[in-house]
Amino acid sequence: MLTGVVAGAVFTSPAVGSILAAIRAVTQAGAAGTLLIVKNYTGDRLNFGLALERARVEGADVRMVVVGDDSAFAAPKKAGRRGLCGTILVHKVAGALAEAGAGLDEIVEKVSAATKAMGTLGLSLSPCSVPGSKPTFHLADDEMELGLGIHGEAGVRRMKVLPADEAVETMLAHMTDPSNASRLPLSAGAFVVLVVNNLGGLSCLELGIVAGAAIRRLESRGVRVTRALVGSFMTALEMAGVSLTLMLVDEELVRLIDADTTAMAWPKVAAAPATSRRQEVPAPKEGQWTTQHGTSTGPGAARAQAQKVLEGVCSTLLAMEDQLNELDRAAGDGDCGHTHARAARAIQEWVRTWPPPAAPAQLLSTLADLLLEKMGGSSGVLYGLFLTAAARPLLNGNDLPKWADAMDAGIEAMQRYGGAAPGDRTMLDSLYAAAQALQSLRSPGANLLSVLATAVQSAEAAAEATRHMVAGAGRASYISSAQLLQPDPGAVAVAAVLRAVLEGLRS
Repeated sequence: MLTGVVAGAVFTSPAVGSILAAIRAVTQAGAAGTLLIVKNYTGDRLNFGLALERARVEGADVRMVVVGDDSAFAAPKKAGRRGLCGTILVHKVAGALAEAGAGLDEIVEKVSAATKAMGTLGLSLSPCSVPGSKPTFHLADDEMELGLGIHGEAGVRRMKVLPADEAVETMLAHMTDPSNASRLPLSAGAFVVLVVNNLGGLSCLELGIVAGAAIRRLESRGVRVTRALVGSFMTALEMAGVSLTLMLVDEELVRLIDADTTAMAWPKVAAAPATSRRQEVPAPKEGQWTTQHGTSTGPGAARAQAQKVLEGVCSTLLAMEDQLNELDRAAGDGDCGHTHARAARAIQEWVRTWPPPAAPAQLLSTLADLLLEKMGGSSGVLYGLFLTAAARPLLNGNDLPKWADAMDAGIEAMQRYGGAAPGDRTMLDSLYAAAQALQSLRSPGANLLSVLATAVQSAEAAAEATRHMVAGAGRASYISSAQLLQPDPGAVAVAAVLRAVLEGLRS
């Protein structure tokens, strides 16, 4: 069904380097082109998008389709509809087309059309917990959550527990409500493929009860269920819930859904051929897609100072791991602290192995590569974009005005690719506030530590101010503003990093 799959950490998009390795593997195995099927989350769009751009530089023919099938939100979202279980139908359609010999252009066209004819909605009796962390939200014993995501995000509506038929009717009514901006237009006489997906914690008995209720309710509306797929296709760890996916289909789409596949978890699996079709993938050429740490040049004092600053940043992030996770539970999946701690440990390991480069541009570029490879998630690629762009103005010198230029360049890159703006309740709010203060570095006679101290204070104030903002980008934009009572964890992390840099330079 798929030629390759790239996995990240739990609820975290994979790193750019991992995606690039997968693209290279299928390209070297003889693929005529590569289609990246990506769920609509900021981290996934950023990581896969950057990998696509890098692969194209290598000469690979790579395209990307972003799936957004979530039918939970009544009002349009700046970030768009989340990618949910409907993505597995896109996998099946694309894989069947490729197996039938369709070209990449045709596959992209037909898959893109299919993504616009889907809707998915989740319902759960419980939250889930990232291993080693607390539940992402809380439900009373007699409550259930409607419209939640696959990373443990809270939903759009909380209601009392209902019998299966009534619960399913509520889901279908929400998915097809004409006032719902993310609705699926569904009228009598329509043909659909139904997917009843276990979010992780339901028994087969419970899943079958929901499936029966869904078919009965759809048929009572005059909707014809041509295929019903029931199973655990896209889970959210141990969440005791279910999602319903509906895809409007014609005869061609039904044939593609029915096409034989050796994918183990797909219903009605066809027998695998006697002769294995697996091809050996050539090993990458020496030096390809490796992180270029380089050798340190320049004064030993500069390297020692860089190492001191990095050690302070890492210690700060490791100490804040639980705090950032706690802040993130209300706005996302509760892993912001884990993600930043993963970055800190990677930097610590690197510093123990390689002396940091003395040249600022080389230092920032190397850190960018390291975070893109090791940190993961939207934070990893955003930091990678920021540091990559910030390094460019420092190539021809590192006087104080150049550092202001570097900050501006990094922020511009984050906005261009990430889509957030100041006031959207993201890490950008802290960075932008600091950048405004750093404009003073362009003034004659500016003192670095004095200006940086002001920038840190501005960043900390901006991070605190996100407590009162409505999220306009990122995963938090899917959460009701009434539930966002704490500062944004990304903004808090950025302010803490800047504070650690200041303290490192002072010492």
